[in-house]
Amino acid sequence: MLYWFRMPAGPFYKDQAKGLVIGLAGGVFGGLVGLGGGVVMIPLMVLVGKLTQHAAHGTSLVAIVFTGLIGAIAYFLHGYVDWRASLILAVCAVCTARVGALYAHSLPEKKLKKAFGFFLVFVALFLISKDFIMGSSYHAGSVMYYIILFLTGIFTGFVSGMMGVGGGGIMVPPLVILIGMPQHLAQGTSLLAMVPGSAMGAATHYKLGNVAKKIAPGLAAGAAIGGYFGANLAHFMPEFHLKLIFAIVSIWMGIRYIRA
Repeated sequence: MLYWFRMPAGPFYKDQAKGLVIGLAGGVFGGLVGLGGGVVMIPLMVLVGKLTQHAAHGTSLVAIVFTGLIGAIAYFLHGYVDWRASLILAVCAVCTARVGALYAHSLPEKKLKKAFGFFLVFVALFLISKDFIMGSSYHAGSVMYYIILFLTGIFTGFVSGMMGVGGGGIMVPPLVILIGMPQHLAQGTSLLAMVPGSAMGAATHYKLGNVAKKIAPGLAAGAAIGGYFGANLAHFMPEFHLKLIFAIVSIWMGIRYIRA
């Protein structure tokens, strides 16, 4: 905190305003479709905030802690959170989020950008085909139920720590397709489950120097506000056009990252 107060007032408020806008964009979209918002915030932090790829990933996770928490509360108020599933997912994700963050830190900037580019394309293709993929579901038995949650949490934690995202895009498909959760319940459950894993990833990145303190407070505030409104809008607003626009932009951005 003393570091921030020593900064000149002009640059400080400018950076916080920039972080607030980026956080709002990521939070609203993340709340709408059940993601943490990192896939929106990270490219904006690199392009607009001029952060390195490593710093963008670490700073994104700080904001996602608040996005996931506020979004989960909004879903909970509508009755769309499975506490038991969230707890299992969260515990497993915490175990691997630190490993993912350390792996991201070990990668050269160029390789991390390429990896994030492929991830952007994956998320975009998933979002535009989600309704078709989710059209049928398999209701797992009691043993498979726990195995699926365990494996999903382990994998999501690693991806979250590495990519700087909450992992909703990884968690939701198994919850809907393999366990048979309704879509909104899966989204609310994933938002709550991503909070501990994102916190672990953020703490690891912070220790590695990959958190930009100059925009983190504004980013977190914007993500929390945006996540609340996005999660509430999700119950009244059709997603299709928003997802289509996002998918087109994400694929274009992902290709740019891959070719960088």
